[in-house]
Amino acid sequence: MVTDSIIALIPARAGSKRIPNKNIKILAEHPLIAYTITSAIKSNIFKSVIVSTDSDLIANISSYYGADVPFLRPAQYATDTSADFEWLDFTMQKLDKNNLYYEDVCILRPTNPFRDEFTIRRAWNEYNKIKDSVDSIRAVELCSQHPYKMWEYDGKLINPIIGEDIKSNNSNHPYHSMQYASLPKIYIQNASLEIVSKKSVYKTKTISGHNIAPFFTENYEGVDMNTGVDWLMAETIVSKKLAELPKIEKTPFLFEKN
Repeated sequence: MVTDSIIALIPARAGSKRIPNKNIKILAEHPLIAYTITSAIKSNIFKSVIVSTDSDLIANISSYYGADVPFLRPAQYATDTSADFEWLDFTMQKLDKNNLYYEDVCILRPTNPFRDEFTIRRAWNEYNKIKDSVDSIRAVELCSQHPYKMWEYDGKLINPIIGEDIKSNNSNHPYHSMQYASLPKIYIQNASLEIVSKKSVYKTKTISGHNIAPFFTENYEGVDMNTGVDWLMAETIVSKKLAELPKIEKTPFLFEKN
């Protein structure tokens, strides 16, 4: 059920380098961003589904698939080194000036096409149960490469990034010398989603506040596409029918030929 209290924000800048134009690169007939827009709309919880972009083309594609693009993002908030808080703060302040009422923001990154409307609804339900005691919830999954097994190189030797003095509770051995099964569970954030209260963003000057609860993604919900290998993996997931992309009813966006 659509609620007045939450909006979806989809950040989609034009200047991706590892996969050129990745946000609008075609995956199974449609531009990548179309799947996130579709999932957000089908979740039926958002007052508005808004795309934040610096690109007229991305704006046109987003509008075609049903998103709102009330304004473009300034170039200084769309660089390789721009902090997430910069585009989020800019967007929220513009929406406030436009008198759009909302209490919470759900950030949905377009590089995560397998996060569907059911994932979004599940996250929204979990957030509502605890929202009075947290600033946000953030999607996480078990870390496949454990930080206790990671090392930094000082030009001569390698040293564990987590010091030798951090030892297992059950032995006197450093964690980097322990079997994976004996290591504590560590989670890594993924690009599936995050939901944060508007007041927490403004108060802490961050995208998630300080008190962050986990939203545990399942199966392919956390797949994030940032490299060519990621893209090949996504195509394999689709071709092997390991997971389904959100179903899009519209005909594919027609790009103008140069």
